[in-house]
Amino acid sequence: MDRLSVPPQEFRRLASHAVDVTARYLDRLSELPSFPPTTHDDVRAAFDRPLPERGLGAAALDDLEIVLRHSRPCGPAFFGYVLGSGEPVAAVADLVASVLNQNVTAWRSGPAAVTIERTVVRWLAEAIGCKDFTGSFTGGGSMANLMALAMARGTSPTGTLYASAEAHMSIPKAAALLGLGYDAVRAVVVDASFRMVPEALDRAIRDDLASGKRPIAVIATAGTVAMGSIDPLDAVAEVAKAHGLWLHVDGAYGALAALAVPETFRGLDRADSISIDPHKWLYQPLDCGCLLYRDPAVARATFSHTGDYAQSLQSDPDEGFAFFEESLELSRRFRALKVWLSLRYHGVEAFREAIRGDLALAQRLASRIDAEPALERLAPVALSAVCFRHEGSDDFNRRILQRIIRRGRVYISNATIGGRFALRACIVNHRSRPEDVDAIVSETLAAAAEVA
Repeated sequence: MDRLSVPPQEFRRLASHAVDVTARYLDRLSELPSFPPTTHDDVRAAFDRPLPERGLGAAALDDLEIVLRHSRPCGPAFFGYVLGSGEPVAAVADLVASVLNQNVTAWRSGPAAVTIERTVVRWLAEAIGCKDFTGSFTGGGSMANLMALAMARGTSPTGTLYASAEAHMSIPKAAALLGLGYDAVRAVVVDASFRMVPEALDRAIRDDLASGKRPIAVIATAGTVAMGSIDPLDAVAEVAKAHGLWLHVDGAYGALAALAVPETFRGLDRADSISIDPHKWLYQPLDCGCLLYRDPAVARATFSHTGDYAQSLQSDPDEGFAFFEESLELSRRFRALKVWLSLRYHGVEAFREAIRGDLALAQRLASRIDAEPALERLAPVALSAVCFRHEGSDDFNRRILQRIIRRGRVYISNATIGGRFALRACIVNHRSRPEDVDAIVSETLAAAAEVA
């Protein structure tokens, strides 16, 4: 007897219950505190229980309400990290993808899934001005960066990578995982706007060549994680081209903003590879990253290592296509379905306008901060991350941040800018309104008064 089968009627009842719970959650999302009033002891008491020997049946779903109660809401006042707000149509697609349970390894494993993923990758490449690129979905920008640098490295056991001092932590991690070592990443100085200085990049490459080192790749950043700065892509591309180096653009945060402000990303199409995160500025539910690249032959040369059990017997090139020949991953979930359904439901123009709205809200926040004598902005606002601080010591600002989070009206995070502790608000949220952004300033001032 199959004890795990669920009859269609029961599945319909379970799914309807889950939909009702989450629909009520979405309905009251704007009213929820920006961080749940919970502690480690509370959460542990709710969930740290013995493994059930016998099932609870439909009653198992009753605790979904408790899960929501102890979760950080993705509401309009969440500005903590570079994290999208979870578009609901895409969430519906995730349910369908889980029911289908396609392992998107190759066409023969999931004909619709593979075709949709290749289509959506093409859509995204065209949307950011890189129409000749192809690629695949990944779990996130860190995996995309790792795969891109593996392609750049080829078979070389040693070499040097060049990235700005503001590059994401996944870059040195990737270098270490590839056997190059953390020290293989040369930190190139940045200017007053925290952008890589092309002349300094050129000098660093020339110095390494003179000392017998082997440069491999340049990593430019289109949206640094701390303050959203964008390296001068065109000028960096010129340096990479002059030295015959692979150019990877870490665009996990910012590259999708090219939908709204393409002029800001001039030179993006000169990259050899680009990482983007639809779970950031396409507001998709986690996880949903993507690696784009110019030449699929390089991807195949890097990742094609197929056992007899996985070889395709198809003569048709499309039916014989396999993502595992161009990707580090073998088992892959149907991530593209949510992007496909979300884009079809809303249209790309809706996302373009949402991104423009986030950019405008960031400028609004910057203006509010600049107008407040007790606050100081610490970096230009190139995209939607706004870094600032209250007058006083670093410790005072740390306590302000802790108090802001406890107050539960807005959720922000922190960064280190020029060696100073900064409060940081990042607006990547299709639900945010002007009043939510204005509350960042009022909550900072109120928290400072309480701390003082």
